[in-house]
Amino acid sequence: MIQFEQIGEIRKYRLARSILGRGLYFTACYWIDGLVVDTGCAHTVDELVSVLDGLPINCIVNTHGHEDHTAANAVLQTKYGVEVLAHPLALPVLSAPREKQPLQLYRQIMWGYPTPSRGSALGKTVETEHHRFEVIYTPGHSPDHICLFEPKKGWLFTGDAYIGGKDRALRQDYDVWRIIKSLKKNVGLNLSLLCPGSGSVRRNPRQEIVEKIEYLEELGHRILMLHREGVGDRQISRTILGREMPIAYFSMGHFSGKNLVRSYVMNRGGIKG
Repeated sequence: MIQFEQIGEIRKYRLARSILGRGLYFTACYWIDGLVVDTGCAHTVDELVSVLDGLPINCIVNTHGHEDHTAANAVLQTKYGVEVLAHPLALPVLSAPREKQPLQLYRQIMWGYPTPSRGSALGKTVETEHHRFEVIYTPGHSPDHICLFEPKKGWLFTGDAYIGGKDRALRQDYDVWRIIKSLKKNVGLNLSLLCPGSGSVRRNPRQEIVEKIEYLEELGHRILMLHREGVGDRQISRTILGREMPIAYFSMGHFSGKNLVRSYVMNRGGIKG
């Protein structure tokens, strides 16, 4: 399933595996001035390649190496002969996804394994014919995460460094304090448009990022207070976050409120960093 929207010079494609006519979990691909930012999941490769047909494609950038952002790399690379750029930590995953990033069953169902692709390390900037994008290192969601910022336009492509809403669950391998630090890197930029990995574009980006930081910091404060009182992670999760979301059971606990609590507690050294 693909949903298209034109936002000025930017072409946005929201992608998801479709079951019974409904998208399971949307992720986004953006095209701007010959640059493709992220390439979706394995279940949407053919659709994405089809809708991009006829557009000039000169470069692909992956915001990180997760399977729902990299799956059409190989096909587009073969078709257009273009370079795939990513953080150095992402390159082994791109070249051997099954070996370097084994997927839990729920991730296989929702996104599937990408075909291996050849990647090169990003520098400090990415240039297209009319734009120059700054590369900002934003770990937390993953160690290899970057954002792209076009300072003249105020465009920020965040991948999954920014996720809207009030988090009630987290994956085991996320670091919530590094997520907050990365958001703080972006909040000081002169932003006009935030293009996240979900495809839900924000047109008041600074305020949205500020509210996200405030929510996550306040949540962390409440969690650590209960932890210091000797309350266990599971009880903290129930007290502050409520009942586990359905994804916690579908993922067999890999994505859960308990993991969100654990990330605050186990990575709390990041508060001062």
